[in-house]
Amino acid sequence: ALAPLAACATAPSARPGAELKLATFNIWHNQGDWTARRPLLVAALKAQDADVIALQEVLQDAAVGLENQAEMLARELVGYRVAFVSTDAEGAPRRYGNALLTRLPVLAEASTRLEPLDDYRTALRLRVSVQGRPVDVVVTHLAWQEDAGPVRARQIASLLDWLPDDGAPLVVMGDFNATQDDSGLSVLTGPRFFSALPRGSVATTLNPAKGHPSRVIDHIFAERSGFTPVQAHLFGDTATNGEYPSDHFGVAATLRLIGAPPRKARA
Repeated sequence: ALAPLAACATAPSARPGAELKLATFNIWHNQGDWTARRPLLVAALKAQDADVIALQEVLQDAAVGLENQAEMLARELVGYRVAFVSTDAEGAPRRYGNALLTRLPVLAEASTRLEPLDDYRTALRLRVSVQGRPVDVVVTHLAWQEDAGPVRARQIASLLDWLPDDGAPLVVMGDFNATQDDSGLSVLTGPRFFSALPRGSVATTLNPAKGHPSRVIDHIFAERSGFTPVQAHLFGDTATNGEYPSDHFGVAATLRLIGAPPRKARA
């Protein structure tokens, strides 16, 4: 059964705001030694004890006998509901995309393809209840090219235009394929949002052991009007018998909701 809200946080009257525990992880589909990586991925995510988990590069492929990786993780972690989005048709034998796992009550679910459509990028939203407060949590995975700042800016604008404008606090998580200095992320690094990982707080979210340069491209962005940061850290960043869970490191964060539920829509 899904974990009750009381198991995730104490009553709102016990402290200024309810806390929300989040994690985001690019799981590298079935690349590398998937058989060795799978238990490491499960263990790394289980250790975060997150209320909502955002996953990128999720694959299901009937041709190689691979079930939907998000469904597998939800089953292994126990108590999580899965939402999955792909530009591949429902029912197709191979589908690749992003997912959200949550143990909180789900009030709404929606997904969209982001502009420009020829980059095949998506956003997936769950509205969850955090001690009775509606909160929107979104996962996305943006354009990867180094010079694609304008494309990423267009994708973020498309995402924000698509979201409901009713004042529910918003968190956007995922693999943005860009550091916070990238011009394409300017809306998310401006005054409206904060990053759970402050600039310079970690050296990289790309795994150097997998041949990647040191860059922080995996982020959790939260609205300043809705949240204050409590803590954030990397996970999945140590090897077990020479193997890592993924070619990325995960980002986990705890956020605290601010005050009473908002009474009007966001500006």
